[in-house]
Amino acid sequence: MSGLLIRPRIRPRVAVVLVYTAAMCMNGLDSTIVNPALYTIAGDFGRPLSAANTVETAFLVALAVGLPVAGWLGDRFGTKRVFLGSLTAFTVASAVCGLAPDLNTLVVARAVQGLAGGLLTPVGMTLLFRAFPPHERMKLAKVLIVPTALMPALGPPLGGLLTEHLSWHWLFFVNVPIGTAAVLLGVFGLREHVEGPEGKFDVLGFWLATPALGLLTYALGFGPSQGWTRPAVAVSAALGAVLLVAAVLHQVRAKTPLLRLRLLADRVYGSASALAGVTAAGLMGVLFVFPLLYQASLGASALDAGLSVFPEAVGLILASQVVDRLLPKLGPRLLTVPALLVAAAVFATLAIPGVAENAWSVRGLMFLIGLVLGTAVLTVQISGFESIGPADMGQAMGLFQIVRTLGGALGIAACAAVIGGGHVTEAAADPGPYRTAVWVTAALVAAGALIALRLPREAPQPPPFDDEEEAPPGEGLAADEARAVNG
Repeated sequence: MSGLLIRPRIRPRVAVVLVYTAAMCMNGLDSTIVNPALYTIAGDFGRPLSAANTVETAFLVALAVGLPVAGWLGDRFGTKRVFLGSLTAFTVASAVCGLAPDLNTLVVARAVQGLAGGLLTPVGMTLLFRAFPPHERMKLAKVLIVPTALMPALGPPLGGLLTEHLSWHWLFFVNVPIGTAAVLLGVFGLREHVEGPEGKFDVLGFWLATPALGLLTYALGFGPSQGWTRPAVAVSAALGAVLLVAAVLHQVRAKTPLLRLRLLADRVYGSASALAGVTAAGLMGVLFVFPLLYQASLGASALDAGLSVFPEAVGLILASQVVDRLLPKLGPRLLTVPALLVAAAVFATLAIPGVAENAWSVRGLMFLIGLVLGTAVLTVQISGFESIGPADMGQAMGLFQIVRTLGGALGIAACAAVIGGGHVTEAAADPGPYRTAVWVTAALVAAGALIALRLPREAPQPPPFDDEEEAPPGEGLAADEARAVNG
């Protein structure tokens, strides 16, 4: 009895859902929560805003650097070990960020956060998708939507509120109790899975792909605002592009590549990955540019502009409640194509003169964006890995996250380039370039509808019988959650 008290029995699939959700919420929130506090951080440390921006640069670049090795590390050392190690590093780095006595310490700790976050997302989704076979993943919509879409949308308003009413230190302190609890739950509840990659570690692939993603992320983040001809940006963009091409050529030819790019040849997975990049470009682009248009049209404050996109999060929540019901009936293709076309139309409506001047129209359209685009994104995430076996899941997740991350960065960079990299400073600013940038995001989402035509017609079906460690009938996610609640 005493042993049971010391080590409680936790159903593995319930533990996976809870630990994944907690960790990914921390990671998703931290990708956007610091932005509203940069002015305050710069003032507290007596540094210019350009110096404080390195706080976000360090996080985003380090996150991109961690993605290429995530799949290999999970397969080599075990997904549980790598995930919990990354989560521990992320939690400790969060505490150091909150206690940072100077900007340099904050930047270094933020980089550790980003590196750990780059490992967390693909390894965490690998844990989740290995725990649930394809026909049960439709039930995961309510889990996937929270960290991947809802938390980044909540970041700016929550960051502004915490900074204004407490201090910017609490942007990081909130992670500590959540991360600690998640690590403890994972230690007792998660199962280890070591795939054991074939061959030696792809050293050349590592030294090509890792700096390529870091340099491109830096260039895409700062090129529009600082100028593409600035030496640091120009060199990063050129060198990153060259390394990326070399990395792709090497990965395709290598016997045991760091990244199995050949997985992209699979019709369903390849289409899903391309869709992830395109939809991320459209969504991140519109979330970047529309608050600027809102300020240009209404002369609204930065906080009001940030809150104007909040109804999108409400739409995302509703989308997560209906996808698991609609997907089995309509199938991935019929659910995704119309959703993307409607989303493109909503994006375009935001760019029509007079629409951004009406606050309630903006709220309604943002809600629709969350609803329809969220439906498409969730469908792609759930159905895109149907043909990927457990042995390739870690690599497939790493590739998927790389494409989505670069897609989001490209979307923001494209919009910033259209508006000239400037920011709204007064109510009289010309809204024209911002409307043009919104049209660009609409075109990106519309292009995604063409890619979605390659998705399968039918949703994943359960096999005629389950083997190995599959749960018997009635032992799915809902039953596991019910037991967790009822003890």
